[in-house]
Order: sequence, then C-alpha cells, then structure tokens
Amino acid sequence: MVGKAGGGARRVRVVLLGIVLALLGGGSWIVWELRAVAAHLADGDPARGTYLQDPERADRTAAAVLDGLVVEVEAPRDDTPAPTGSEATPEPAGPATPVRWRQGAAWRPSSPLEARNTAPEPAIGALFSPGGDWDADHHCSAAVVHSPDGDLLVTAAHCVYRGGFRTNLAFVPGYRDGAAPYGVWVPTRIDVDPRWTESADPDHDVAFVRVRRPGHPGERLEDVTDAPAIRFRPRLPAPARVVGYPNDAEQPVDCYNTARADGPAQVRLDCAGVPDGTSGGPILTDGSTLIGVVGGRDGGGDAMTSYSSWFDDGTRALYARATGSP
Repeated sequence: MVGKAGGGARRVRVVLLGIVLALLGGGSWIVWELRAVAAHLADGDPARGTYLQDPERADRTAAAVLDGLVVEVEAPRDDTPAPTGSEATPEPAGPATPVRWRQGAAWRPSSPLEARNTAPEPAIGALFSPGGDWDADHHCSAAVVHSPDGDLLVTAAHCVYRGGFRTNLAFVPGYRDGAAPYGVWVPTRIDVDPRWTESADPDHDVAFVRVRRPGHPGERLEDVTDAPAIRFRPRLPAPARVVGYPNDAEQPVDCYNTARADGPAQVRLDCAGVPDGTSGGPILTDGSTLIGVVGGRDGGGDAMTSYSSWFDDGTRALYARATGSP
C-alpha cells in the first residue's frame, strides 16, 4: 500500500541510505540533506500535540513560495453554474475558474470509478514546504473548514507532523498552474492528537491548522474562500466526493462514490487514480459538508481506495482545542 503524501516513501529510503553511507564514511551529501530536513522540524508540545509557529519563520516560508513557486494573481469571478455530480467537473480548458459544489446539487458516482482533473476551488488547496527538503513543491492537500475565527484548515496529521512539526508549511487555496488566486497563507498554530505524535496512530491522522496571510493583517481566510462545515460522527454509507492535488500535477483531481465505514475508526471511498499528494484532501458529502480527509490507514490508501480517520468525538475535541471553542 502506498501513502498519499508526496515524498514519504522516498524520505524513508533516503534516510536509511544516508545512515548506511554515513556509517561507511561516505554519503556526505545525503547527511547534508538530512540536516536540511531536520532544520524544518520543531518539537512543539508533542504531549499536547500543539505547535505555535514563529511568525518570522512563517513569513520566510511565504516569501520562499512566492519566489519562483507560485505567483499571486487576481481571483477569478465565481460565475460558473452549480455542478451536478461527476458530469459537473470536466477537465477545464483555459484560465482557472473556481467551482463551488453547492448544497443540493444532483449527485451520482463517477463513471468509470476513476479520479479525473477538475477545476480548482477556493476552499481547497495545495500545501507547500519550500526551503531545502525533498518536498519543495506541493506535497499534500488541505481544505478550509468553517470556524469561529475564519482562519482554519484541516488536513492529514502526517502532512504536518513526522517526527516533529513542519515549520516550513504554506497553503495556497485554489492553486493551479503556479497561480495563487487567493493568496499564500502560513500557520500560526498546528493541532494534532497526541496519539498521533506518540505513535502515528492511523485512527487519529487529522490536523487542524490556523493560518494568516503575511502582509495582509486582519484578512480572514474564510472571508476570501468560503468554507464547508464539518460533521462529526457522520452517518454512513453516504454519497461523497474526494478532492486533492497529486504531487506531480498542477491542478486537482476528484472522484464521486459512496463513503463507507471500514471498521470502527476508518472511512473508505473506493476510486482509482487518487495518487500521492492528495493526502489531506477533503472528503465531502451533502454538497458542502466535510466528513473526512485523505489519510488514516496505509497513509491514506492505495491505487484503488482512499481512507480517512473517522471524525469521532476525539476529532471534535481536537477541533474545539484548535478553535478555542468551549
């Protein structure tokens, strides 16, 4: 099975190779790469599962993303008709135009059950990690989720914490072909379940990330992009859609099928062609309600299936902690 966060398997192989070569007296360039990776990790508070980002470090990350990786452009007008299921998201031919999958839209499974290119959407984007590690380009996906302060993302925990919290994260909502129509946003705080920091428990592969846009004080992400509501303990089976950014593509893919329970703590959605990089991408039902993110079992699944940790009471408590809700 293959995890769906870009670079994960490669990182393990290179780490092992670096250790072997270092022991043999060689592999200095790999040792240098390992130091570069370590330079972008922080302990935070693993017992609580919280990391508060240093503002200057976050500003440097945003600047690095805007220095050759993406260009801020004017957001396109959202004047497209409401989609109507899998036929509603043909491969776009021309400038990026956001598509909002509206509540009440007709739904039917993709045919064939295979992900295909779709138009970018304001509330869904790519996660970048510039600055010297193997994931300089986008490596995961994330979605804006409704919150009291309008500044919250949800993604997979393995996208933000692997032996430490990533300190070089940036979110580009509505990303396509190097364009950032809704700006570049960086974390102020990351929250994951302590069971993830302790043992990478796949039943708790969820993270909430509070963000801000450098150079735009007071701007709220949700005001710019809108946001789906989150549903805890979703009733399954349910018609659903998975969306994410492959790490070797410049636009998202999506697929419609039925989300089903897979044991007491996992949700699965069977669909081919949802590759590496889609980890953290949202699983949506009822048009605009978020019930999962690609992650969980096997790092998010394999070539035929996407998984999510079940959004249970533990996820509800994590959301409350991230938002400061009572």
